[in-house]
Amino acid sequence: MPRHKPNKIWIDGDACPKAVKEIIFKSSRRLNINVVLVANSFQLLPQSDLIKLIIVSKGFDAADMHIIDQVEIHDVVITADIPLAAQVLKKKAIALNPRGEIYNEETICSILSMRNFMKELRDGGLNIGGPAAFGPKDVKQFADSLNRLLS
Repeated sequence: MPRHKPNKIWIDGDACPKAVKEIIFKSSRRLNINVVLVANSFQLLPQSDLIKLIIVSKGFDAADMHIIDQVEIHDVVITADIPLAAQVLKKKAIALNPRGEIYNEETICSILSMRNFMKELRDGGLNIGGPAAFGPKDVKQFADSLNRLLS
């Protein structure tokens, strides 16, 4: 857990659930923390000097590369993208997924290995399904994790 208030919260915006974004925006206003949402297309944001949208090209991993290039130590990055989370941790920033899991250096390698293994199975034609539907439990777990990180 961080001992420093983050300068910014970065959102890997294209796949981030609306309920998660709303929690982040409320936390931003409450705690006076800047938020940068990085996406491939326009997204509607609340009117606030603290919240900014950066639209990147639609190229593969363009949003991820922008975040990696700009993120600083102690910033928080909201992403479900495990390779991005691994890069964020290398920059001594904090990575949190929209379901509330706080990635850390002790577990990111095994999470990345499992992701790659599951991708190989899917690429090989095995139908293994995807994650469970995003629901109210996930929203609560995310809110709790974000509050822990920011307090």
